[in-house]
Amino acid sequence: MPVVGKAHRRTDGLEKITGAARYTEDLRLPGMLHARLLLSPYPRARIVRLDRSPALATPGVAAVVTADDLARLGNGASRLLAGPFTRYTGEPVAVVLGESETAASDGLDALRASVEFESLTAVLTIDEALREDAPLVRESAQTEEDDAEAHATVVLQEKKAERPSNVANRVAFTRGSIEDGLRQAEVVVRRTYTTSRIHQGYLEPQAAVAFVDPVTGEVTIYTSTQGQFYLRAETAKRLGLPQQQVRIVPMTVGGAFGGKIVNFQPLAAALAMLTRRPVRIVLTRNEDFLATEPAPASRITIELGATREGVLTALRARIEFDSGCEPGAPLTVASLMLGGYYRIPNLAVEAVDVLTNKPAAGAYRAPGVPQATFAIESAMSEMALLLGVDPIAFRLRHASAPGDPMPHGRPWPNMGLRQVLEALDAHPVRRRPRRAGEGIGVAIGGWPGGLESATACVRASTDGTFQIVTGAVDITGTATTMGLIAAEILGVEPGKVQVVTADTNQAPYAGMSGGSKITYTVGEAVRRAADDARRQILAIASDHLEARLEDLEIAEGRVRVKGSPTAALSLAEIAALSMKFGAKYPPVFGQGSTAITRQAPGFAGHLVRVRVDRETGAVTILDYVVAQDVGFAINPPEVEGQIHGAVAQGIGWALLEQVVYDEYGGLLTGTLADYALPRPSVVPPVDVVLIELPSDEGPFGAKGVGEPPVIPGAAAIVNAIADATGVRPTSLPVTARHLALAPRG
Repeated sequence: MPVVGKAHRRTDGLEKITGAARYTEDLRLPGMLHARLLLSPYPRARIVRLDRSPALATPGVAAVVTADDLARLGNGASRLLAGPFTRYTGEPVAVVLGESETAASDGLDALRASVEFESLTAVLTIDEALREDAPLVRESAQTEEDDAEAHATVVLQEKKAERPSNVANRVAFTRGSIEDGLRQAEVVVRRTYTTSRIHQGYLEPQAAVAFVDPVTGEVTIYTSTQGQFYLRAETAKRLGLPQQQVRIVPMTVGGAFGGKIVNFQPLAAALAMLTRRPVRIVLTRNEDFLATEPAPASRITIELGATREGVLTALRARIEFDSGCEPGAPLTVASLMLGGYYRIPNLAVEAVDVLTNKPAAGAYRAPGVPQATFAIESAMSEMALLLGVDPIAFRLRHASAPGDPMPHGRPWPNMGLRQVLEALDAHPVRRRPRRAGEGIGVAIGGWPGGLESATACVRASTDGTFQIVTGAVDITGTATTMGLIAAEILGVEPGKVQVVTADTNQAPYAGMSGGSKITYTVGEAVRRAADDARRQILAIASDHLEARLEDLEIAEGRVRVKGSPTAALSLAEIAALSMKFGAKYPPVFGQGSTAITRQAPGFAGHLVRVRVDRETGAVTILDYVVAQDVGFAINPPEVEGQIHGAVAQGIGWALLEQVVYDEYGGLLTGTLADYALPRPSVVPPVDVVLIELPSDEGPFGAKGVGEPPVIPGAAAIVNAIADATGVRPTSLPVTARHLALAPRG
């Protein structure tokens, strides 16, 4: 019986819903110190005085650590804390280490009362940062698209600024003549779209526990991370250690969405090295909002031109990302998607990375692409309205197809953009009667697909079970998927396969759990490893049963000769033949590695029906349809679960979420009471249409499914609001207050 393509429960589901899962915060080590962070109260300041004595006099406080103390470790460890200047509200300045959490908190209160800052002029907006006389946020602004690279998207060489400025990086793509294309246009949509900073909204705050082996000097970090090998490399680099001296033990991840790549783990390790005691850092919710890396805010200006017959002639766009105090905005992928969805002969897309005195921006599910898609998909729907044509038909007329050039000139690989649009076009929600105040919106969104090498192994046991060992951190049920892939190849029930995520000292290499690439890359490595183990099993059975390989089959946990069911060996017997004293066969141990170089883009289309209250501006989502090309759904409920979660996040982008600062750079949305996340009551039932266009490289034709469904959400909702009200929102989130006050056309 086939295993893949059918519904299966997650292997970790029971422990999570019963509270049995063990998170980093649950870990306690003998002699462990508890860390509390002194954070800068100013966006830009000089540390005038920091008197440790009141904190050190607090009962239970073991140490107060500053950048000067970390400097004793050498190799740039001092940069893990600010000094003598701070660059954003929430930047860590010092650490209080206590024998208990209470002692550390009391010591922090005493330290906070004894520190003195001199507030300096800060740049808090894109416009302030771009002024000729703006103070520099960072003296050296080099390209650091680390999070985008960790998601394994396409990264090209950025253009460097000719002189120091707060524009850190720049990319530009052109095709044809943009001026000729705009001259040919008889209808032009000119708009500027803005989006807010968005926190990833994970349930579990950042957490790490580190200790140093007193004999070997090896640093071990237990942590909630999306990518243990990337974290090991970064920690080793920041602390000047060989990678073999750093061990990462991945713990259960309580939500990530791009926000748990590298955060406070190197600091925890440095503190453990300094004190020679285990150190635990667990942020409070407020600290997490202050000191972590949200998705960047953006300002995107678009000119989209078309003839009156509905032929697109030109697209000019400028994307500005507010990257905070460090460069690294996802300029390339945002530009490629904004300019790549549609066939437009004349194109000019520029993206810039603008530094401000805010926390460095980081990755958030499909980094940069929800912002870019909000802009282009809003413009496409407005253009369709101006031309008097159906918005889906207009998109279908211009939709890119495999082989069409992307903005960087390379051809689109096989992808299902047209099929997604056709599925939305055929959906009955399209023809549902609308009452007053109701509107329908549509948007599409795509992700190029992540790439990263990977390896995996399969071990047979003498009881007929198998163990899969990978280094991929499971944050979305991928361990269940890996087990299903192996079970399908090995011809056993899924319950006979155990998937183990080993630590960096034991696991084979796997990339970051991000960028929609784990099933596509690690899953294929598991498939190859299982296939290798299968060949070994059949070779042993062929020799033992004296039968040709082509005459053998695996079914129901046995290898049997086709047509002769009595001539058979169980998988347990075969494993036992390879693992015993005097065995004549080597142990069954399958290995599989991949270095896939062809991307498998994923596309999703969203169709939304909303009702907008004319008096209050409240938006109610009535119907929500998602059509998505998933390649092949190995475990359909998991794929649909990814889509449901992404819809909720898209609602957050569209209607609720924003990291807000006051005019002095103080954070106003530092708790879950202030930062509005979508509640179950605002998330409607979602009708999911899975489209399966097999990829060329993924296991059984699977492709990444995590990024695409979050991308079109905000644009589709805003297009529905515009259809319902006649008001075209151009800034996210769209609040009820803004809609209630907006003039009606």
